[in-house]
Amino acid sequence: MQKIRQGDDVMVIAGKDKGKRGTVLKVVDAEHVVVENINIARKHQKANPQAGEPGGIIDKAMPINVSNVALYNPQKGGADRVGFKVLEDGRKVRVFKSNAEVVDV
Repeated sequence: MQKIRQGDDVMVIAGKDKGKRGTVLKVVDAEHVVVENINIARKHQKANPQAGEPGGIIDKAMPINVSNVALYNPQKGGADRVGFKVLEDGRKVRVFKSNAEVVDV
């Protein structure tokens, strides 16, 4: 079970975008995630008339290491660490370390 999943609201805790928040768009592998409006690179793209793609400079979200992001805790108002807990019915869920609030129900 992964600590950060697609659709989670995360906050960047290290790097050039430190302090910014965004939603996880894609989990690339176990160590990298793509977050909207975070780690943006400018790409020079050549036009492709057969596919109908225009050329020019486009902004592209690049992967960021999972160690540089943390889940956003709305009660705390900031980034928080994540742990795991097994409920009475046998389900394994993610919980915030600071207040033991369940992340996903």
